[in-house]
Order: sequence, then structure tokens, then C-alpha cells
Amino acid sequence: MTPPQTGTPTTPPRRTPWRLHGDGRAGRPGDVVAPDERLSWPRTVGVGVQHVVAMFGATFTVPLITGFPPATTLLFSGLGTLLFLLVTGNRLPSYLGSSFAFIAPVMAAKAGGDIGPALGGIVVAGAALALVGVVVQVAGTRWIDALMPPAVTGAIVALIGLNLAPVAWDGNGSGTGVKAQPLVAVVTLAAILLTTVAFRGFPGRLSILVGVVVGWLFAAATGGLDTATLTRLREAAWVGLPEFHAPSFSVRAAVLVIPVVLVLIAENAGHVKAVAAMTGRNLDRDMGRAFLGDGIATVLAGSAGGSGTTTYAENIGVMAATRVYSTAAYWVAGAAAVLLGLSPKFGALILTVPAGVLGGATTVLYGLIAVLGARIWIENRVDFHDPVNLFTAAVALIVGAADYTLTAGDLAFNGIALGTTAALVTYHCMRVVARLRSPRVPT
Repeated sequence: MTPPQTGTPTTPPRRTPWRLHGDGRAGRPGDVVAPDERLSWPRTVGVGVQHVVAMFGATFTVPLITGFPPATTLLFSGLGTLLFLLVTGNRLPSYLGSSFAFIAPVMAAKAGGDIGPALGGIVVAGAALALVGVVVQVAGTRWIDALMPPAVTGAIVALIGLNLAPVAWDGNGSGTGVKAQPLVAVVTLAAILLTTVAFRGFPGRLSILVGVVVGWLFAAATGGLDTATLTRLREAAWVGLPEFHAPSFSVRAAVLVIPVVLVLIAENAGHVKAVAAMTGRNLDRDMGRAFLGDGIATVLAGSAGGSGTTTYAENIGVMAATRVYSTAAYWVAGAAAVLLGLSPKFGALILTVPAGVLGGATTVLYGLIAVLGARIWIENRVDFHDPVNLFTAAVALIVGAADYTLTAGDLAFNGIALGTTAALVTYHCMRVVARLRSPRVPT
């Protein structure tokens, strides 16, 4: 037998970061496509488009509520996703969509309708998250678990949803919620609920998008669309740059927005752990890179008029349904979002969504945020017989839901900032006292 020649490769060299999974079909039951694998390119494009559809409903809802340009937000969500994939070395499949945690502080930071201060707050929050990412990459993740145990994390997430409840009703007084068009809101809400239970698998995951479309059509049929937005839609170009805005910086806006960092830490950490569980890989060493990638993406978005970003649970659902965890599909999704963001016509279409449709959709979305906090408690088996956990949740939820506000000079601290602070201070102070009373009390 002739021995193999030295240096001769036994397999063709890889021309992309992904190796082909089997024959590229992944048709066998239980087939799992790893992050560093891909299907055939047509199938990869198909999965990528599903990710775009999954993130779309939530991502464009945020700028509609906050008054940010939707096309700009979509553009930077796509760019942020591509940047995240680069920073994490293609090891963490994730789409970075608009974070709902930014809604309340951003609306409070908008001075007289000017989004500049709010954008400045987003930039500061993104920089802080990036800094946390650097620290975590160097020092590890144990200190985060100690600072924000599930009792605290669940309370913070839940209070954000409850704090946003008035926005669903009337846009905090702006008349852009259920109160403005109650019938349209009810039709939208009903369409979302019925789609969720009437369709199985992936179609059911599009319930928010389906509900918005049904609500829009109902509003159009009943004369509920704004004629000015329809005129702008007709006049908008098909291709062009979106509307950019420069940030301005103030201490007040930074103080209002900076607590969102704690939520972003929890969301990113949860995403990494979820992907690790689904793929059977230990991804703790990439936790810091995830924070860094999301932080840089948020800074980039806030620097030009986009909403702050976060890793999206909606896209985890797509991965769970398809069992395709390939980061190649996310490159497709990010590129598709960038292309959509470069269409002013598409951005103008989003702006035609009426107030009642937003109210119906946000009734569900904000409620889901609140319930997600409870889900964190349940999945981590938080013991509410323990008075420390019980009082942490009790105080934080009321402070957030009632939107407690503290004014100190030119600074104003809203319910999310004060509720987050209340959760951290209540938990750690009570835990210290309990340990001093009895050394056996768990940490």
C-alpha cells in the first residue's frame, strides 16, 4: 500500500466558517445543526428569513411606541446582529432586536419630544454593558450570579412589564394606545390570541405579526388609518438611507436609562445559558463576549437614531422548532434586516400602524414581560417562604408598577430605576442581616 503523501489534505479545505452538515438537508428526526455547521445555502437562507419574521413584530413595535424612526431601528438591529456574531466568533447564534426594557426610560428621557437625550442615554447604557462584558471576560460570571440572583432578576424583569402597562392604555397620556381606538385594539388582541392557539409550531410564533396585520386591515376598513401617514407612504422612495439622529448627553437621561443594563445582563446571560442547553455546549467562556457584542451594538444604534438592542427570545423559539443553531442563518437574517432598513417605503409603511393596533399588541407584549419575571422565579425554584425573596419581590413590584418617581434637582428617577434599586438593596441588605442573625442562612 502506498503511504499517503505528507502534507496532502484528506478533506477539501473549508471556504467559510461553517462546515456542511451532512448532505445539507438535515431531514432526519432529531437532527441538530450546530453553530459552526450550516445547511445548503438555499435552506440556510430559508431559516434566516424565518428569523427575520420572528424578530420583526417586536423589533418594529419599540420604535413605534418611542417615536424613533422604525427603518433606522431595523437597520441597526441588522448591523448589531452582524457585529455580535463577529465579536462572539460565530459561536453564539443570536439576533439582536429592539429591547423593550428601554421603552419607559427612553420615553421619560425625551425632553419635549427631542430624542437626542434618549439616544445619549442609550449610548451610555451600551458602553456600560460593554464594560461589564470586558470585566466578565476577565473575571468570570460568578459575581453576576451573586449580584443578581433569580429572586432579584425576576423582580426586575416583572416590574418593567408592569411599569409599561399605562403605555398600552394611552401611551402615558399621548393617546396612542387602547384608549384611542378600543375596538381596533380588541380586534388586534383577539387576532393575536386566536393565532397563538389555532396554529401549531412556527405559524403560531407569528401571532404578534398576524395580529398587527389583522388590526391594520380592520382599521383601514373602518376609516381608522391616518391620512397623513398614508400620504407619506405613497411619496416614500423604495431605496434610500433611513432617518438618522445624533445623540445628546445629559446626566438626567443617563440616570434614567442606565438601570436597563441590569436587565440586558439578565437577558444576555439567559440567552447564553439557553443556547448552551440546546446545543449541549458549555458557553460560559463566551458570556463576556455576548455582553460586549450587545453593548457595542447598542452604542452603535444610539449613536445614529436606533433603539437599544438585546438578544431575542423569539429567535430561540425558532431554533428550538427547527433545531438549526447555525450562525450562518443569523448572518442571513442580519443582512436581510439591513436591506429592509434601507427602504424608506418600508419604514413609512410601519408608521401607518394605528394607535389601537399598538395598544392591542402592547397589551400582550408588556404582559408577557411581567410574566417572564414570574417564569424566572419558577424555573429557578425561588423559595417565597423565605422572607428575603418575598419582600424583595413585593417592594420592587409596587415601586415599578406605581411608577414611583424621585426628583433631585434636575434629575428624575422613575419606577424602573427606583424599582431596580429597591430590588438590589432590599435583597442584599436583608440577606446580610439574616446571615448576621444566623450564620446558617443561605446566601
